[in-house]
Amino acid sequence: MKRVLLGACALVMSMAAHAELRIGVTVGNLDNYISYLVGAMQDQAKKSPDGVRLQVEDSASDVGRQLSQVESFINQKVDAIIVNPADTAATQRITAKVREAGIALVYVNSRPEVDTLPEGVVFVGTDERAIGRMQMQYLAEKMNGKGNLAIILGRLAHSDTRKRTDGVKDVLGQFPDIKVVEQQSGDWQRDQGMNIMNSWVVSGEKIDAVASNNDEMGIGAAMALKSAGQSNVLVGGIDGTPDGLMAIKSKMLTVSVFRDPVAMGAKAVDTALALVNKQPIQGDVWLPTQLVTAENYQQFVRP
Repeated sequence: MKRVLLGACALVMSMAAHAELRIGVTVGNLDNYISYLVGAMQDQAKKSPDGVRLQVEDSASDVGRQLSQVESFINQKVDAIIVNPADTAATQRITAKVREAGIALVYVNSRPEVDTLPEGVVFVGTDERAIGRMQMQYLAEKMNGKGNLAIILGRLAHSDTRKRTDGVKDVLGQFPDIKVVEQQSGDWQRDQGMNIMNSWVVSGEKIDAVASNNDEMGIGAAMALKSAGQSNVLVGGIDGTPDGLMAIKSKMLTVSVFRDPVAMGAKAVDTALALVNKQPIQGDVWLPTQLVTAENYQQFVRP
């Protein structure tokens, strides 16, 4: 009997040693780009030799709902939490609650608006202001340094909107003959980009180029311009999504900036696992970005 009990104990210990790790994931809004990001996280979790189960929740841009989702993850005693913030200015309570619970925390895609992240908290993403500069530098050169520019902003509560737009305006400081004639938020959505551009077309304002804070709004704007017979207007996007790449191929978008959601999602999961395993990671994990044009878009298209 003793031998049987010892064998049973060994089996239980073995199962515990290989227990599946659980990671709670909450995203600001499961839109086009974030859907690719979440898919990459799920794929990376499946590849992990540790055995990882993700629980993904969509906050639908609701700060209160996202905090409630995080509290639920804490109550479930997950091993790590990954957060794509609904509002980057409202992450302090999330950080405080997760750290108080002693759970590893990774922010992804959009960085909290703090100078320094505390111990046990890591951000995985890209330099958004530099991305805005990359986009606008290309457009400015294509405009020969002069003309009328319209800017389609992302969600106003989102720090990436401000950072990308600040990057655009950094470049405009070098080109005094490029004038910003319109600026409006499209909330990251294609249909809103289309509606905004339609209203600008109707107003009769001459626009030579559009700097959109993401591909989706840029595609919407390009669709409106095409319907109005104004296909000569330059339209820049950001993200390099599959739809964005196809829009460059079809000459609807002039340029985009590739922010690899597959690499970002995989890195977020790997970073969360590293924190769970007490590896010394802290601060920011920056991922590279690349300019995408008609000349090189094919190298970013995934099979």
